[in-house]
Amino acid sequence: METESEPYVRLASLRQLHQAMADMNTARSLADTLQTVADGVVNALGYELACVNLVRNDGHLVVAAFAGNPAAEALITGRVGSRESWERRLAMGERWGDLVFIPHTEGWVLDDDDVPQWYTDGPPPRFEDEWHPSDRLFAPMYTPPSQGGTCGELIGVLSVDRPRNGRLPGAWGREALQMYAFQAAIAISNARLRSNIQRALVRLEREQQALRASEESFRAAFEYAPSGMAIAELGGEQHGRILRTNDALCRLLGRPASAMRRYAFSDLAHPEDIGILLRTSAEGGRAELRLRRRDDTYIWVSLRNSVVADAADGPRFLLTHIEDIEDRKRRELQLAHRASHDSLTGLPNAAELRTRLSARICTRPQPAHPAALDAMDRTYGPGAHDANGYGFDYHPAPTPGYDGYDHVHVVAPDEGVRDDGTKGLAVLFCDLDGFKSINDRFGHNAGDAVLIEVARRLGRAVRDGDTVARLGGDEFVILADGLGRADATDLAVRLRNEIIQPIRAEGRAVRVGASFGIGWAQCGMSADEVLKSADERMYVEKRSRPKQHRRAG
Repeated sequence: METESEPYVRLASLRQLHQAMADMNTARSLADTLQTVADGVVNALGYELACVNLVRNDGHLVVAAFAGNPAAEALITGRVGSRESWERRLAMGERWGDLVFIPHTEGWVLDDDDVPQWYTDGPPPRFEDEWHPSDRLFAPMYTPPSQGGTCGELIGVLSVDRPRNGRLPGAWGREALQMYAFQAAIAISNARLRSNIQRALVRLEREQQALRASEESFRAAFEYAPSGMAIAELGGEQHGRILRTNDALCRLLGRPASAMRRYAFSDLAHPEDIGILLRTSAEGGRAELRLRRRDDTYIWVSLRNSVVADAADGPRFLLTHIEDIEDRKRRELQLAHRASHDSLTGLPNAAELRTRLSARICTRPQPAHPAALDAMDRTYGPGAHDANGYGFDYHPAPTPGYDGYDHVHVVAPDEGVRDDGTKGLAVLFCDLDGFKSINDRFGHNAGDAVLIEVARRLGRAVRDGDTVARLGGDEFVILADGLGRADATDLAVRLRNEIIQPIRAEGRAVRVGASFGIGWAQCGMSADEVLKSADERMYVEKRSRPKQHRRAG
């Protein structure tokens, strides 16, 4: 290597430098590029040792390549120096352009830091421009300058030690090292870019392979799933329209795939289940509803929706899983029916009777605010409320200050008046006369036959919407809404006449009588209070009739 006093540069050295730069830019990998940089410093620039310290993702610098001394290479390659220690070094010493030279007179303070380092042995310098074994020379490497010309990001530091001629580098030597570090930084940046691109391509190929495998797996799972599967549009004018179905769904609904694509699930859902379907479709999730088959029968299904995207920022779809739950629903309905109905007669039982009765009786509201009473009178006319401020027989408007409820109030016709025009909820309590003697004389099978026939006759004699329930034993209750007192009395007479007709039981004709008590449901009463009132009236009616008129054997 020449000194500052040398007037020219040897052509061979320049050729070596150009060859080293060419090697850097043709290296196949980042590791090859780093080693080419280290070798080029030794071969082309004439230093005995060269070390490439590469900035890692965490900011610290690792010894990534070494040249000139195999023992030193084995000792420090792969070791890490902290970013803090390196920044301290690059801030010290003399600035030779972009280079940093720390003479041995200052470098002794760095002997104990954590930067990996190697010292060459040799005698102390005899002349001012000779290299001291403890001198340090660093060439920082940066990414290419930005558009504004400012220095790029630090990506590494090139360390060199002991020029072969034993002298400090002159002007050309410094310029050559700076130029080499600049070109090395470009080569390292390009190698990193190539490496990142290669990794990205490998990752992309793996992702595409995984996507193809996933798509094939999804297609197979979709097509051959044992339960129904469908893909439907989400949003837009065609929201809910079926785009694709599997064979299991087509078999479940008895419709070919080509026909299924003409429908949305809302076209196939039972009218009573449309609201459930729309909420499930909008939000995703699960619902149980009925779907119409090709023969216009309905089948219970469990429908589970998932919102999926076709691709990044692409259209979204509904993936719907449909499972046949007809058998389970049938069993549930049977269990619910058994829990709420009498096992012998099939009529609603006592618990179901109380539930239906309670549902028809309103809770008595709080008195309305005086200002609301005036508004009620103006809206509905005088008399829209009683003396206590309770509204009845109308749906009160949401008037400010009104503390009542928005429902029709249940009232009873006036006591002692056969027909005052008031209609109410009549509760007819029926107790069979002479039933015990049938059980005693002919056995419980005959008694059961009588109860079954009485239940059939009562159900046949009432209106649609009325309730006939078996309270227990030989007691029955009829709920009939919208009756006046005369209507209720006429109904009781008609039912009694149905019951007293001969009944065929165990091969013989038997007869029973019936006593009826009529109670009336009113706001504020409990179901038990209403039933107790009707029961008491039934016993009053039973005691008031001669014994021979109460029985028919």
